[in-house]
Amino acid sequence: MNAPITIDTPRTRISALATDHTALLLDYRLRNRDHLAPSEPARGAEYYTEQAVASRIAQVEAEAEAGSALHLAALDRASGQLVALCSFTNIVRGPFQACHLGFSVDHAHEGSGLMAEVAGAGINYVFDQLRLHRIMAAHMPRNERSAGLLARLGFEREGYARSYLRINGQWEDMVLLSLVDDRPGA
Repeated sequence: MNAPITIDTPRTRISALATDHTALLLDYRLRNRDHLAPSEPARGAEYYTEQAVASRIAQVEAEAEAGSALHLAALDRASGQLVALCSFTNIVRGPFQACHLGFSVDHAHEGSGLMAEVAGAGINYVFDQLRLHRIMAAHMPRNERSAGLLARLGFEREGYARSYLRINGQWEDMVLLSLVDDRPGA
């Protein structure tokens, strides 16, 4: 995972989240604070500072170096603005060869198919380059947009977990899904 990553999609240029994204990530967090709050852990004011963003990016880079996660930033080709994030975390090797998918999209691009474009490109990279076999995801039962996105990407429901994640200060149930690379030779 140490080689530079560049993935071009019709509307974005995707790369591993890195130090040079600090200002872009801070801007993304500030622009999308209210939009993302209902589906993320509760965030204090310090989360929305340059220092917190720089610290998070240092952590992300260390995870990438260790091979335990890949955090992707999608920049709009026209404006250069960060418009989506797609993360593959908790990467496990050995007989499991799996990870967890997390994602968010800028409020201005919600419903445009951009997240499917970005997540699809990331998934292809994870299967083709990292050679993982399973990607797991979860969404709150009431989050129809995430449910629809994951279905379009080919994820299949595997279960339901009660009181699974603490989101916006409350324990939330989650629908559990996965996508398995069943291509010949995978």
